[in-house]
Amino acid sequence: GTDVVIVKNGRRICGTGGCLANAPLHQNKSYFEFKIQSTGIWGIGVATQKANLNQIPLGQDFHSLVMRNDGALYYNNEEKNRLPANSLPQEGDVVGITYDHVELNVYLNGKNMHCPASGIRGTVYPVVYGKSDFQTVSQYVQYFHT
Repeated sequence: GTDVVIVKNGRRICGTGGCLANAPLHQNKSYFEFKIQSTGIWGIGVATQKANLNQIPLGQDFHSLVMRNDGALYYNNEEKNRLPANSLPQEGDVVGITYDHVELNVYLNGKNMHCPASGIRGTVYPVVYGKSDFQTVSQYVQYFHT
């Protein structure tokens, strides 16, 4: 998004809006993770290059499949699944995402949350978005402005 700031050599994201990783997920099975540096409104998942990174929350159309800060997984403005009760990520937690081009799964501090979601098609990229005070650190991907 136009109001997102990427610092620390593409590893830290803050501001308002979303950003895509610098490479798509081509592997049959992919994993990436983020550490929540500060809480607020945020989301993590996968998106196509056509996703509107200025329109948050993502997951409102068929260009993104994300887990939102309330634990709901959204695709095409429909809640596809939800984290188990009492499992919302907090400041300092690591949120991991696996994606096999059919199903997205969420891990919290290394533990599978057993809340798969699917629906998105085509070439996708890791995506993260936030609003104002949100900050995250990417462990395995770098981001760029589109």
